[in-house]
Amino acid sequence: MKLLKVAAGVLNQTPLDWNNNLKHILACIAEAKESGVSLLCLPELCLTGYGCEDAFYSHGTFARANAMLTRILPHTKGIIVSVGLPVKFLNRIYNAACLIADGRILGFSAKKYLAGDGIHYEPRWFNPWPQGEVGEVSIDDQVYPIGDLYYEISGIRIGFEICEDAWVANRPGSGLFRRGVDIILNPSASHFAFGKMEIRKRFVLEGSRAYGVSYIYANLLGNEAGRAIYDGSALIASAGKMQAIGPRFSYADFHLIATVIDVDGDRLAQAQTKMEMVPASGNLAPRDWGRVKAQFDFPAIRPARSKPQAEDWENSPFIKEEEFARAVSLALFDYLRKSRSRGFVVSLSGGADSSAVSALCYLMIHFAAESIGMDGLKEKLGYIPGVAECGSVSGLSHQLLSCVYQSTRNSSGDTRESAESLAKNLNADYFEISIDELVGQYTAAIEGGIGRRLTWQTDDIALQNIQARVRAPSVWMLANIKNALLLSTSNRSEAAVGYATMDGDTAGSISPIAGIDKAFLRKWLVWLEKEGVGGSFTLAGLQKVNALQPSAELRPPEMTQTDEADLMPYEVLDEIEKCAIRDKQTPREVLEMMHMQFGKIYTPDQLLLYVERFFRLWSRNQWKRERYAPSFHLDDKNLDPKTWCRWPILSGGFEHELLELKDRK
Repeated sequence: MKLLKVAAGVLNQTPLDWNNNLKHILACIAEAKESGVSLLCLPELCLTGYGCEDAFYSHGTFARANAMLTRILPHTKGIIVSVGLPVKFLNRIYNAACLIADGRILGFSAKKYLAGDGIHYEPRWFNPWPQGEVGEVSIDDQVYPIGDLYYEISGIRIGFEICEDAWVANRPGSGLFRRGVDIILNPSASHFAFGKMEIRKRFVLEGSRAYGVSYIYANLLGNEAGRAIYDGSALIASAGKMQAIGPRFSYADFHLIATVIDVDGDRLAQAQTKMEMVPASGNLAPRDWGRVKAQFDFPAIRPARSKPQAEDWENSPFIKEEEFARAVSLALFDYLRKSRSRGFVVSLSGGADSSAVSALCYLMIHFAAESIGMDGLKEKLGYIPGVAECGSVSGLSHQLLSCVYQSTRNSSGDTRESAESLAKNLNADYFEISIDELVGQYTAAIEGGIGRRLTWQTDDIALQNIQARVRAPSVWMLANIKNALLLSTSNRSEAAVGYATMDGDTAGSISPIAGIDKAFLRKWLVWLEKEGVGGSFTLAGLQKVNALQPSAELRPPEMTQTDEADLMPYEVLDEIEKCAIRDKQTPREVLEMMHMQFGKIYTPDQLLLYVERFFRLWSRNQWKRERYAPSFHLDDKNLDPKTWCRWPILSGGFEHELLELKDRK
């Protein structure tokens, strides 16, 4: 048997953070060498950071990246390592993986298929590498091959599929198979989305089976650049069998998974795979790939007594509720420390949205302590005064999380009790203030200016909005005093129809739940209260909020305001949004879908009203979505106009389609 110890290294990087990015890379390499690893795969663009945006155009970015690559070389004595970075060739930019062996650069494999949909914008900066082409690049007066390469190192053949390369129908792995490659490395920057881990498992397993290889997949980790979350997945499979799976959502700077692979076993599987299964034309040009040959002293490894197995920890995948909790909590943690902020401030109304945001802040501390221990947590947040003296998750929560209940005469005792109960459960630094006098002053000033009194019959929206807006200055002031991040509490359902007050409840530095719908949030809060993380960690302080009907509480109590009465049932709103925005269906098609899904619950007139209301509110409120604080990407129903769902600010508002809808009634 030809045995090799291989590894996937996961890194928490930051765009253009040269020193820390290099530090994490070198620490991961050192741990791999200490573990006896011969071949280590690191993530895509891990040297510069994936989310450099237009900084990829800067000459300085390339100069610094090349300098950092040179500093890595002495640390790769006795190991083979792939490092991701941008490379210039003939004045064009390519997304490449540099393969280094024993302190020497062997070449740069360039990415063929670029991610240009949804949250990704790679074609703006990078060029896809043409099939079968090989060129040369110069770094520090040394010339190296770049392009369609595979590497033969002491008889072991290694090739690359870089992230998106593995997600297309005609994968580069087909060409590597035709050239007898033994190991495929997949350095990735694949953003988190619900259920996406199962897709990754499938293409890693299928790649290893179809091509008869060992397949090593390494992803980025954490909140790298602000919006995208990377779960830090790492996978190693051989000939259709999963060998190792790493933990996700770690709070460490890096982590490593390693296993021993049997190259001869893979070759036997490859020999039994018929060449006819691989297309001989299409995107596989007749020109051959470049081959780079090198020598490396692979250490002898004894056969393991038992077959390597995938980690049991990830064999039982997280349910959606726990994926949401872990992904957003990790994103908050990295946003906090990378922005050098000293905590979070939440305007805690006692309702579902602000309660969810506050709970996520607490879960962030809980998960971080679980992942890296209290000492590791305090080391990462050591720049915050008072953190070093905290001895528990509860103590850190009091230090890092401030919640403010801001009441008016329209606020109820129920929401005040809900806010207080949760804040105590989280041990947050909790305040209660009244803004009634401020609301009265603004109202009186405008009444004096326009020469008449404002009433709920004539000025409903204005009287509601002033209450929400008056809450913003005081909570911003508290955030400034504490040098903390103010968190916006708007959800995706509200964003879709503009059910939010600009410069009021939308105020904040980051909007943690703007990527998730209200119906899910309400179910998630019940899950967190009653079932909880791992089936055991629950928050009893959510009991009161879960008993309340969602309400903005901006009208007088006798008007019995509720969100769903103002809009429509949230379950209907979210389904309309999915059909209309994600699936791009017409108003007529959406209405037909609503009849099929909700026809036994709501009347035809109600469903017509809801569909019409949605399309009108969606169209007139794009300007609000353009102004929302940055949010985290969670699924394919994102409404963020800067990264996912682009829509004109001004449009015809579906007037023609809605008139037809009424005519056909």
